[in-house]
Amino acid sequence: MNPNTFPTKGNLILAKNSLALARQGYELMDKKRNILLRELTSLIDQAKNIQSEIDFTFTEAYKALQKANIQLGISFVQDLAISVPVDNTVRIKTRSVMGTEIPLVQHEPLPPTLSYPLYSTRESLDEARMHFEKVKELTVKLSMVENSAYRLASGIRKTQKRSNALKNITIPAYQNLVTHISNALEEKEREEFTRLKVIKRMKAKA
Repeated sequence: MNPNTFPTKGNLILAKNSLALARQGYELMDKKRNILLRELTSLIDQAKNIQSEIDFTFTEAYKALQKANIQLGISFVQDLAISVPVDNTVRIKTRSVMGTEIPLVQHEPLPPTLSYPLYSTRESLDEARMHFEKVKELTVKLSMVENSAYRLASGIRKTQKRSNALKNITIPAYQNLVTHISNALEEKEREEFTRLKVIKRMKAKA
């Protein structure tokens, strides 16, 4: 038997303190969930806008690339594409939102240098390159936003689970314990009061 269930004033104080702590924990979990939800909603809106911009930019980029392929030849354009340097300037850090770690992507664009001679190419290739550069920048942003949204959603699920456990299990359990101990102590006081009255009457008769 749990000694905290014994009807003593000390256990009643402990039970009330635990109940207050559980209620405070539930309020904090609820506030955390609401903050994470607001953050997630904002990220979802950002993701929609970025995705829309990527779709448009991709369309323009492929139009320009198709034109360049026609004007310069697919093989020539492929050879030029191979000469483009690899971009390894992406850095990933993290930031905390109410204890949930979300990625913070930092990207330093490469200097605007051409890896192919201008005299042997057409304007359509430059246009395609600029559009694909923009797509790269937007993709970096989208990856950060989508990963952040995924982690926030996971954090919300965990917070909701803890919140439900406090609301539906822990708090009712302590409420019942406080009621049980309080009723037992009241009954004990009534019995003690009755016993004292009987003793008084017996002394009065004696």
